[in-house]
Amino acid sequence: MQDIPVSERPKKRTTGIVGLNLLLDGGFPVGTTIMVYGTPIAGVDLAAMQFWKVDGEEGTYLMNDGDVESGMIDASELHPEMYMTQMAGSRIVVDSLSTIIIKYGIEEALKFLRLARDEMRKRGANIMFIVYSGIHEPVEMTRIMRAADIVMEFNSEVHQAEIERTLAVQKMKEGASPRRLLPFIITDNGIEASTTSRVV
Repeated sequence: MQDIPVSERPKKRTTGIVGLNLLLDGGFPVGTTIMVYGTPIAGVDLAAMQFWKVDGEEGTYLMNDGDVESGMIDASELHPEMYMTQMAGSRIVVDSLSTIIIKYGIEEALKFLRLARDEMRKRGANIMFIVYSGIHEPVEMTRIMRAADIVMEFNSEVHQAEIERTLAVQKMKEGASPRRLLPFIITDNGIEASTTSRVV
């Protein structure tokens, strides 16, 4: 084993969520492809929004299956091949890859992902794409996860009178995935993740 000098450590880009930055030792490695998945009520869209809206960095939010808000690009009628020409800045969000798979098929979605991944690495940018759980075949989910550098799962469970939300980093390319779940709540300002570990 050897120590890695600070100058050789990969550069990180903030996730937009303080507690997640701490869990990932600073954020997402620059140039990575990030998959966030869960149900529509688990917080995946909020995580994508917070990643996109970090102050001081330009980004592109391609919306193809929801309401297009100020600053977003309406990608509902765009073929995935057209997405590449729309991507500006260092924070790219595709909401959602699930819609691309349903409209154009898994092969077209994976082709787009490979092109986007190569482009992000070249530019030193990051791309985050949303996948909704429970609507894709297991083999499709496996192929999507293999194409991503980072895979994060968002969960929401009801316990008596409370909703408990957690996220898990399931995959980190070229690094160990954090071993603990990150509890979070949804507030008026979006996702607020816990920055402390609970001792049982």
